[in-house]
Amino acid sequence: MTTATRPKPPFPRQHQRRPGLEARMRPRPEYHAAEYRPAGKLNGKRALITGGDSGIGRAVAVLYAKEGADVALLYLREEERDARETQAAVDEAGRKAVLIPGDIRSPEFCRRAVERAVRELGGLDILVNNAAFQSGKEELGEISEDDWDRTFRTNVGAVFSLTKAALPHLKPGSSIINTGSVVGLRGSEKLLDYGATKGALHAFTKSLALNLSDKGIRVNCVAPGPVWTPLNVADKSREKVAHFGEKTPMGRPAQPEEVAPAFVFFASNADSSYISGEILTLLGGETLP
Repeated sequence: MTTATRPKPPFPRQHQRRPGLEARMRPRPEYHAAEYRPAGKLNGKRALITGGDSGIGRAVAVLYAKEGADVALLYLREEERDARETQAAVDEAGRKAVLIPGDIRSPEFCRRAVERAVRELGGLDILVNNAAFQSGKEELGEISEDDWDRTFRTNVGAVFSLTKAALPHLKPGSSIINTGSVVGLRGSEKLLDYGATKGALHAFTKSLALNLSDKGIRVNCVAPGPVWTPLNVADKSREKVAHFGEKTPMGRPAQPEEVAPAFVFFASNADSSYISGEILTLLGGETLP
């Protein structure tokens, strides 16, 4: 699908209970990347992707498979339907997808998930910390201690646990890629806790890149603006979903398949061997200093 024919607001009014399913979204997010031309950039690589069932994670898994990588996908059990669809798309690309359901807020699950991924894939070369929790609130007083804890445990704590568990398996030439957000750069009046976690993730990316430079492991971050995924449909009212992304210069949110090539870029040593500690924004024409 070309840029000119991408879906634009207004979208059908819709809302889902968290975490949301891509299978129920209308229009369906685009992840097949029909215009993408693979070049074997990740041949023989093994990747672990959190939130790999849908949205950005699904599109990344599909492009990684097209580039020759096998993938392990972490997701919540409620998202099994989406995960099976992603697995089928990876299979269609001729690669292997290992499904690992569970809650990444648990450090023990993170450790077990990494060990299983390494065991079933035969090793690990790429870690994509993509899963996130988002719950918009009008005022700070509406955010409970439990809300704050859940957002930080999912968006920051899990990144720490998974990265720590993965590092012993990563060799020189490996890559860690985090999914940040534009709200972690400029803030958001309705996403106070989410914005704080993404700002922390950006800082963690830069610090870890410095820490791992002598080990030959690169660490980078992709920070998109609005993307058409279940995360947003499950967090916003029907009316806000209908107009989601229309304030970008392009007048629409990104489709997941438009964001995923940035993850290929950071994972590929052919493309980004001299790049680490970077935050790459994808904002639909918006510019930030």
